Amino acid sequence: MDIRGVTFRYGEQVILDDVDFQVGAREIVGLIGPNGGGKSTLLKLILGLHKPAAGCVRVLGRTPKAAARHIGYVPQFANFVKRFPIRVEDVVLMGRQGRRRQWGPWPRADREAIGAVLEEVGISHLRRRHIDALSGGQLQRVLIARALAAEPQLLLLDEPTASVDSDGERSLFELFNRLANRMSVVVISHDLGFISDYVDRVACLNRKMIVHDTETLTAESIERLYGENVQMIHHHH
Repeated sequence: MDIRGVTFRYGEQVILDDVDFQVGAREIVGLIGPNGGGKSTLLKLILGLHKPAAGCVRVLGRTPKAAARHIGYVPQFANFVKRFPIRVEDVVLMGRQGRRRQWGPWPRADREAIGAVLEEVGISHLRRRHIDALSGGQLQRVLIARALAAEPQLLLLDEPTASVDSDGERSLFELFNRLANRMSVVVISHDLGFISDYVDRVACLNRKMIVHDTETLTAESIERLYGENVQMIHHHH
């Protein structure tokens, strides 16, 4: 993924200002920043939902729209409606939609593919359960499985650990680390302790972008950038 010189505005308000951001193959990068700093806007540019006022966004050497079927996206948990009588496997099968060649019943190959994904994400035992019966952490894993069902080369996760406890958070970041062996991963998070323990680099976004190696990231450097207290707790694992 290659973002160069990107500026984005809502009307007169500058949301992103001359942002450069590159993510290599099989790299995991944490994206942090204050609310309103432009993180969700940046994801929408990568997904092709917005166009920059200036600069260039390339995903896998293509425009975001052309690369769309190779991008997996996990939205913020709070934006997902649970009150819908649908089973876990049907939600995950939605992730295969972009790979379908014809309508009708799902072929066995697709059902086997999502079986492998459910196993990898640790929720194969929930396959036939309705989503309105799931905990927040379980539903989060369903949304991750749906994104992985598309067999993406780039995975974008928007605050995927917001609805889980610290054990669940550790388990999810271990999963993201394993996934980075075969795809590029970008994780938006507020928990710098987890980010600095698990990712290759941390991108700090507050209208402008600064990228740190995890070794050089400190609470002081973040506070200088944002002028606010941040969570910088290292979790032992």
